[in-house]
Amino acid sequence: MMSWKTIFRSLKNKDMQKRLLIVIGLIVVYRLLAHIPAPLAEPVKMQEAIGAVLGQSDLGGFLNLLSGGALASFSLVLVGLSPFITASIITQLLTKAIPKLEELHKDGESGRRKIQQWTRLITVPLAIVQSIAFIFILRQTVVAAGTTALADPTMLEWVVAVTAMSAGSILLMWLGELITEQGIGNGISLLIFAGIISQLPSMLQTIIASLADTSLGGLNVFNWFTIPVNPLAFWIFLVLGIIALAVLYFLVKVNEAQRIITVNYAKRVHGNSSYGDVKSILPVKLIAAGVIPIIFAVAFLSLPQFIGQVIKATGKENMQTLANNLITWFQAPNPGAFTGSTAEAFIYPVLYFILVIAFTYFYTGIVFNSNEIAENLQKQGGFIEGVRPGLQTEQYLNRTVNRLVLFGSFVLGLVAVLPFIAEYTLYNLTGISGTKLSIGGTGVLIVVSVGLETLRQINSRALMVTYDEYK
Repeated sequence: MMSWKTIFRSLKNKDMQKRLLIVIGLIVVYRLLAHIPAPLAEPVKMQEAIGAVLGQSDLGGFLNLLSGGALASFSLVLVGLSPFITASIITQLLTKAIPKLEELHKDGESGRRKIQQWTRLITVPLAIVQSIAFIFILRQTVVAAGTTALADPTMLEWVVAVTAMSAGSILLMWLGELITEQGIGNGISLLIFAGIISQLPSMLQTIIASLADTSLGGLNVFNWFTIPVNPLAFWIFLVLGIIALAVLYFLVKVNEAQRIITVNYAKRVHGNSSYGDVKSILPVKLIAAGVIPIIFAVAFLSLPQFIGQVIKATGKENMQTLANNLITWFQAPNPGAFTGSTAEAFIYPVLYFILVIAFTYFYTGIVFNSNEIAENLQKQGGFIEGVRPGLQTEQYLNRTVNRLVLFGSFVLGLVAVLPFIAEYTLYNLTGISGTKLSIGGTGVLIVVSVGLETLRQINSRALMVTYDEYK
């Protein structure tokens, strides 16, 4: 249970202050890196050229959001955390598919460290490949827009730029792991969180600009006076704001929901002392996987369109149909991308919904190991009332988790596609597109989930550092 008093009290502790300052400092370093341009072409001209064509690319707009504006700035961390996320998906899939890797994962901390090291090694070639692909796509896009900012880079410029961008991606991975080591949040998720939050000022600027457009008149209040705001934009943002608050409240409740399983410990006598004969609880979260299914689903869906952009940029005539189909079918959520005007527009939301459910099941199986929990309970003399220790306890936990995940994954999937439904409804009722609802919806999901998980870990750390005060 969240205790703000405990958290505020813990801020007096030097260890807690040190951990928080380190995390904040690392996030500041990340945001500074996002504004350092990659060593390729003249930075100002390159940023202007990318800014002019960025809105035309559905994939680019969404990746720019997750990278915290690094794409628009053509910065060192342009590639972002995508290679590490992709490598994590690969290693976790292999862990489930290869028995030896699964045994290694069950070996404990040493086995997980080896798998984590392999994840880092896989990240390096993926970062290099994605750096080359990004530069190639941006070069073709910028040249097609009629500017020479990145017209003909030399081989040395290619090598320097790819090396710098790959190093930037690996540096972000390292920063994320340093944040995780502080024990107050998942570093990778926090960096994505910081990147999305950094885009709030530009989003607010867009909203204010829409409200300030009074070319068609102001908002008439009961024929008494007129407020100098766009009436249509005002009512749209008001309705969307109310819906967003309701969804936000629901999302927080879903993230905090959990099933409490009571665990009894048998009384044991050892010499002249006895212990046990107590009750404890085993909380099982409704969505144990947290924000990871959303991040994995977005990363997975970005890949086909990214490949389509690369194929299209090559200019090969016989491959253009395939490239256009990949870009159309896997349309990333961007202003006006999802208007429901064609059947292809529904492919992305449907796949998004299915992948969120699939990754929720997949990742829950990783973070909640029923077999390991059942074995530990049996070794410690714990049992669930009415359930035999060992195999029956494992089966009981599996049934309980599967029921929770079935409901939780569908709820998470529905919340994930809700912005698409809202954008589709808004377009059909008002004809307005380009509202960024789908981008904002995914961003809100990530921000809320990461924020709640980080607060939960800060609360746990706060309880540890203030424990002596309760003795």
